Amino acid sequence: MTVRLKVAERSGPTRELILETAERLFAEHGMYAVSNRQISEAAGQGNNAAVGYHFGTKADLVRAIAHKHSGPIERRRARMADALDGSAPVRDWLACLVRPVTDHLDALPAPTWFARFGAQVMTDPALRVIMVEESLGAPAMHRVLRGLKGCLPELPPQVWAERAGMTRQLMVHMWAERERALAEGAPTVRGSWPDAGTGLINALAGLWLAPSTPARGGVETEGEKQR
Repeated sequence: MTVRLKVAERSGPTRELILETAERLFAEHGMYAVSNRQISEAAGQGNNAAVGYHFGTKADLVRAIAHKHSGPIERRRARMADALDGSAPVRDWLACLVRPVTDHLDALPAPTWFARFGAQVMTDPALRVIMVEESLGAPAMHRVLRGLKGCLPELPPQVWAERAGMTRQLMVHMWAERERALAEGAPTVRGSWPDAGTGLINALAGLWLAPSTPARGGVETEGEKQR
């Protein structure tokens, strides 16, 4: 019993250390350039099987990292959504998409790695479903998307899907580029994560409120370009 208790006491800090180390290495080098052995060594674990012991497969490890961050983000998003009603404008619903992420990154000790980790995962065909499930599967996210749709009932489904994809790409890669710039000491356009969030909310408001111009045969007419 005493031995099992000591193992349990060590497992929590060890697991967290492996999570932090894996997140950093994945963010810096990509998903398949980093082996479980490298993670174990970088985390100071004498046993090269430590990652597999604590997490299982690489997909399980990626999911654990994503879940570690998605929980706080989801709670922030739920609080913001609770404060809105059915008449909230587009910008307020977009803030519910953006602010929980930037506030979370702002609250983490510097340097942060999660934005770059997320960008690496989202470009991997086999693993991106994990990040999508962690974000789009959250109840608060569904509430926010319903609220946004309620503000834009005239958008055709194809246009909605197109703009949702643009929004996802902007959020993933803008945050990753900003995080990289901060880690390298490079200047950034916006001085803080909250300020960067404001900039993206402004841009996304323009994106979602832009007119939806139908194309004829895949090519816009001159009149459509002018509208």
